[in-house]
Amino acid sequence: MTTGKINVSVENIFPLIKKFLYSDHEIFLRELISNGTDATLKLKHLTSIGEANVEYGTPIIEVKIDKEGKKIHIIDQGLGMTADEVEKYINQVAFSGAEEFLDKYKDSAKDSGIIGHFGLGFYSAFMVAEKVEIITKSYKDEPAAHWTCDGSPEFTLEPADKTTRGTEIILHVAEDSLEFLEEFKISGLLSKYNKFMPIPIKFGTKTETLPKPEDAPEDFTAETIEVDNIVNNPNPAWTKQPTDLSDEDYKNFYREMYPMQFEEPLFHIHLNVDYPFNLTGILYFPKLGSDMQIQKDKIQLYQNQVYVTDNVEGIVPEFLMMLRGVVDSPDIPLNVSRSGLQADGAVKKISNYITRKVADKLKSLFNENRADFEEKWNDIKIVLEYGMLSEDKFYEKAGAFVLYPTVDNTYFTLEELKEKIKENQTDKDGKLVVLYAGNKEAQHSYIEIAKDKGYEVLLLDSPIISHLIQKIEGDNNGMQFVRVDSDHIDNLIKKEDAAISKLSEEEQVSLKTVLETIVPKQTYTVQLEALDSEAAPFIITQPEFMRRMKEMSQSGGGGMFGMGNMPEMYNLVVNTNSELATSILNNKDQSAQENLVKQALDLAKLSQNLLKGEALTAFVKRSFELIK
Repeated sequence: MTTGKINVSVENIFPLIKKFLYSDHEIFLRELISNGTDATLKLKHLTSIGEANVEYGTPIIEVKIDKEGKKIHIIDQGLGMTADEVEKYINQVAFSGAEEFLDKYKDSAKDSGIIGHFGLGFYSAFMVAEKVEIITKSYKDEPAAHWTCDGSPEFTLEPADKTTRGTEIILHVAEDSLEFLEEFKISGLLSKYNKFMPIPIKFGTKTETLPKPEDAPEDFTAETIEVDNIVNNPNPAWTKQPTDLSDEDYKNFYREMYPMQFEEPLFHIHLNVDYPFNLTGILYFPKLGSDMQIQKDKIQLYQNQVYVTDNVEGIVPEFLMMLRGVVDSPDIPLNVSRSGLQADGAVKKISNYITRKVADKLKSLFNENRADFEEKWNDIKIVLEYGMLSEDKFYEKAGAFVLYPTVDNTYFTLEELKEKIKENQTDKDGKLVVLYAGNKEAQHSYIEIAKDKGYEVLLLDSPIISHLIQKIEGDNNGMQFVRVDSDHIDNLIKKEDAAISKLSEEEQVSLKTVLETIVPKQTYTVQLEALDSEAAPFIITQPEFMRRMKEMSQSGGGGMFGMGNMPEMYNLVVNTNSELATSILNNKDQSAQENLVKQALDLAKLSQNLLKGEALTAFVKRSFELIK
């Protein structure tokens, strides 16, 4: 028997591991199963290149709980270790078995899926165990070894009577970690961290009913058998080639990942790159609508099929965080506990690749089936619009597939839109004016007025639209977006010089004076306009610039400082060519004059959905009085 001290650079590494290296104690199981997987994949590789003259077979990893004995067993059928290797890999923490192995077989081991950090990963066992045993037998023809350590730097190493190849790790669970002896707890951890590990993992057994024979009598009792309970899927969809998968396979994998998600994904994007870094994965677009508060942290990060985290910030561009799916890369630089990203140029490259791949996929979906893409537009637009704002590389490609829907449910790309409206919606100064509504119902009357003129009106209703149109205007000289309720239509697209007013300048001054004494100054700015006599006498508009800045300020990331809290301000456009304007001006009864203005203002407010509460009640009462 050998005894000795573990070769570490501090007197006692275990309290440090427990306290600082791993903040999350539950990951001990992930690390130990990862090591077992490593050992099995190494053996597979060595047998495939003729370095190990043993039968690889169909190895599994087994996790067993001994509740009474307060022990957890993790057993693999991998390449095992000799006593010398235990001494080297377990007692000298600075060594990494996987790194040395990769170095030795670097040309042929590239794709064998080896994780690394064996030494430190193993020591995570002491976060939950007061004593750890290793019983291991190498694939080489050498005696088995039995290593024991009670959490101090002292260990014992002696021969063992194990006759089968592989390693068994026995954790004697500490009093403060007895929760890990509960079956549901271990089952939950296996599901979280090891659901897609590349080697089958057995956790207990389960009962399966054998199929009923075709000629079985009615009173036939089906037989049941006990089978291994394999808790993982070693060959998840993202590890396969896209050509080997059907649409149904992708949907089944989505259900496997999100069993509580009842809606089908809209479409998927399969990531698969091996240069200049390795990356595989599948991203799914769920139905999103206009809600930016959709739960993030739905994309899972794996490293060679080992779950790492669902915080993929930095790897996946921010605008895609609302998607779902898996990203797997051995090249993502993690800190030693795998709980966080290290700042690295590779991470930015990966993020850029994902951006490009998503843009290319969207373009091909658009080109292959535009009608289907248009149908899904409202469910994906928030991601794409956010992407245009936040990622220049995405913005550059977005022109090929980003759509601008009209209130009549037709869809244009920006270039198609420019072509469609240039004839009719270019003003007298040569500026192309894009009209849009934010709410089809609330702005209905304004939309109808614009459509009567033959104008196209877009429906742009996402919460970040003010930011986006600001950016598009900046990149498209001579093009301006204006909401249909921001002014009278003739002012929005000025075709010729102002119409002549029926009222003299003196009469207009008198009318304005009357109106300003009745209309609340803190909310409305009175504006006299000579419009078509058929146009509405009173029109409430909200200046585009002020409203846009306010919206940008409220939705964050732009706008003028403090404008989000400014009270709503409107223009009251009064048509001097309307009969009502003349009636108000000529009515010498001050009370009747006031009633006319209030009634007309309330009607204008009603058309803008601004008449509410007490003011609405008063308006209804006054209207009934008028029709007695």
